[in-house]
Amino acid sequence: MENMKANVTLDAKGLACPMPIIKTKKAMNTLEAGNVLEVQATDKGSKADLKAWAESTGHQYLGTIEEGDILKHYLRKSSDNDSNEKKYPNVTNNKILENKIENNEDIVVLDVREAAEYAFNHIPDAVSIPLDELEDRMDELNKEKEIYVVCRTGSRSDLAAQKLAEQGFTNVMNVLPGMSQWNGQSTGINK
Repeated sequence: MENMKANVTLDAKGLACPMPIIKTKKAMNTLEAGNVLEVQATDKGSKADLKAWAESTGHQYLGTIEEGDILKHYLRKSSDNDSNEKKYPNVTNNKILENKIENNEDIVVLDVREAAEYAFNHIPDAVSIPLDELEDRMDELNKEKEIYVVCRTGSRSDLAAQKLAEQGFTNVMNVLPGMSQWNGQSTGINK
């Protein structure tokens, strides 16, 4: 496993979501089908982010090797005819979600950011299930309720909404642009 060979190595060290995905997407566009991309990152959330992104685009997530603080992610480019990136179709915006919360509507706000991101700042009563834990924790969510999925920018929440829809959740909305521009009520360590 230590002698993994990649056609291209991408340096995404020191970058936070969504930058590793954005850089990976650009690098992937330059590769030929079947080539392997090594993404070096330090953001702990990048493992779940890149795995979910690869699944949504049709590319193959091969795995991650940890070397100290550096995560080396390996992705294989799929052929062009099976790599159309899917976007979750049901989206809403921060203001609509803020209005639903203010009106005490019976909804679930699902925050799929990492636990540390949630701890410092989140929407009151939001359920925290980081994206990489979602598949194992879906049973904590009620399929009958309206679920509004948030992350920092809308990328992880898009992937989470797709996963929920695949598991039979029919009333799911991806909230854009997410917590990076949230002006509604929030709570957390810094509040």
